[in-house]
Amino acid sequence: MPTSHSAEERGAEQSADTGPPPRLLGRWEIGAAGGADPLHGGSGRRSWRVRTAAGEYFLREHDRPDRRRVLFQHAVTTALDEEGLPVLAPLPARAGRTLVTSAGRGYVLYPWVGGRGRGGLELTFGQCEALGELLGRLHEALDRLTPPVQQSLLVPTPRAAAASAAVEEMLRDVPGDGDGTDFDALTGRRLRERRALLAEFAGHQPPEIEVSTVGHLHGAFDAGHLRYGGSGNVTAVLGWDGLTTGPVAGEVVRSAARLFACDDERGLDLDRVAAFVRGHRSAFPLDAGQIQAAVHREWWERLCDVAALRNRYLGDGGEHGDDGDRGSAALVAWWSANLDRTLDAFAAPYTAAFTDAPGDNPAYG
Repeated sequence: MPTSHSAEERGAEQSADTGPPPRLLGRWEIGAAGGADPLHGGSGRRSWRVRTAAGEYFLREHDRPDRRRVLFQHAVTTALDEEGLPVLAPLPARAGRTLVTSAGRGYVLYPWVGGRGRGGLELTFGQCEALGELLGRLHEALDRLTPPVQQSLLVPTPRAAAASAAVEEMLRDVPGDGDGTDFDALTGRRLRERRALLAEFAGHQPPEIEVSTVGHLHGAFDAGHLRYGGSGNVTAVLGWDGLTTGPVAGEVVRSAARLFACDDERGLDLDRVAAFVRGHRSAFPLDAGQIQAAVHREWWERLCDVAALRNRYLGDGGEHGDDGDRGSAALVAWWSANLDRTLDAFAAPYTAAFTDAPGDNPAYG
């Protein structure tokens, strides 16, 4: 959501936060609040952990909320919660509204959810399959409970030439060999590696016209938005602010790539990917062609996305970038070298060998 505040200003606001507006919490039937502790999640929105005698809650503030979008999101998450899926529905206030306004700002209250975060590579193969099935169940429920999405055939494709030109421009700003810091040398090497990959794979651009199953999507189904209980089951899928529409196969592939990517040259854990896609297929079957087209597009978009390299060098993502930047660059190189293998691995759960005999999958050995 657009805002005129800088990241530093937002951080200062949260650091100085003493709580939500007076009497705001009295608009919900939650009893007297024992306290509201500010949370610092880096989203730029203020939020609090609210303690009452009846339990704990999560309060989020929306600065100048898009009322229509927020209420649609609330309707969707409420419907998913009523389906028995691990999605938190907003709590209606005394007047029945889920979006409460005060001084021009919006506030939403949720039940507090326990559990912990887990990286995708921490999951067993069975848990990976269960997680894929959960995403498939979400897709099935979204398809059934939300209005139809216009089938779109035109999906713009990034151009390798534009990405190459951006890399060349960045290289002109990097000091030559021996003239800069070690960080400058590393940046230059990565930019040259990306330039070589763009030249090598320029002829592998995916088509702009594709026929695929489209629908409402979570938008950010990754480890940061999943909470797990002690038995390893998912207790909550968070992050529904990213609710969007698009090809379902695209979300399956993006989620798998985010969940099961190593942060070094090892690339994707393809056994876990296959288990995840197999689980999704059991709840919301697509077909191998759609999955492979989505893999092709996700790889291409990562190859042509040089913004991360630019941000890392300019310091937009931290003084000298972070591990996520390094992992992203390594994944692009690995994926380019293993494109055919990756296409086959994502589509494997749709082949006859996987359809009838899951126990034969070496990932379950």
